[in-house]
Amino acid sequence: MSEKKGLNLTLKVWRQKGPKEAGRFETYSVSNISPDSSFLEMMDVLNEQLIVEGKDPVAFDHDCREGICGMCSLYINGHAHGPDEDVTTCQLHMRKFKDGETVTIEPWRSAGFPVIKDLIVDRSAFDKIMAAGGFISVNTGGVPDGNAIPIPKKDADEAMDAASCIGCGACVATCKNGSAMLFVAAKVSQLALLPQGRVEAARRAKSMVAKMDELGFGNCTNTGACEVECPKGISIANIARLNREFLLAKLQD
Repeated sequence: MSEKKGLNLTLKVWRQKGPKEAGRFETYSVSNISPDSSFLEMMDVLNEQLIVEGKDPVAFDHDCREGICGMCSLYINGHAHGPDEDVTTCQLHMRKFKDGETVTIEPWRSAGFPVIKDLIVDRSAFDKIMAAGGFISVNTGGVPDGNAIPIPKKDADEAMDAASCIGCGACVATCKNGSAMLFVAAKVSQLALLPQGRVEAARRAKSMVAKMDELGFGNCTNTGACEVECPKGISIANIARLNREFLLAKLQD
C-alpha cells in the first residue's frame, strides 16, 4: 500500500498580543502534514516549528480534544469549527483540505467574546448567563429519585438533545448579529421540558435573556446560520420554545 502524501499548506493566522492590542494576520507555511491528523495536531506542528525558529507559538484553546468540552473554537476558512459538518475543531481532519491550499484561521468574532490572545477568546459570558438562571434550586435531602418522576419519552429526548449543547459559541460566531439565542434556548429548553425545571421556569427565562442582552450579544433574526454551524446540531426549534417561555413569564408579571 502506498503511503499517503503529506499536505503542504499556507496558514494565515490571526495574531494579537492582548485584548487592547491591535491584531493582524501573519502567514506561515507547514509541510508534510498527514491527511489523517486533526486540525489541532497541525497547529501543534506549526507551534513546534515556531518555537524552533525562536518565535512565539500561536495561542489557541483546547482541552479534551474529543468534541466534548467546546474549547477548541476556531473560525476556519469562513466557517465555525471549519469545513465539516457536526464536528468541533479538534474533530476536524486535515483530509478536508487540499495540498497547496491557503487556510485562514481566526478567533470567534463577537462583542460578547473579546480576544484574550491570538485565537483565544473570553467565553466567560456564557458562564454568567448560566449563573443567571441555567439551573434548578432543590433541597437535595428531600428530592424524590429522578427515575421515579414519569416523563414522556418525546420530552425526555428533546431535553437530552438540547442538553447536548457544549457551549462552544459557534452559534454566536456564525450569527451576523452575534446572537447567543441558540445557546440560551438550548439551556432553557433542557430544563423547560422537564418537571424539575418548571418551578423556576418564569424566572429562568427572564433572567437568562436579560443577562444575554446585558453582556452585549445581538438579536436573533432567524437566519438559521447558528443551527447549520452548530457542532452538535442543536435545532432552532429551541429558540421558538425560549420565546414562548419568555412571553409566558412576562404575562405572569
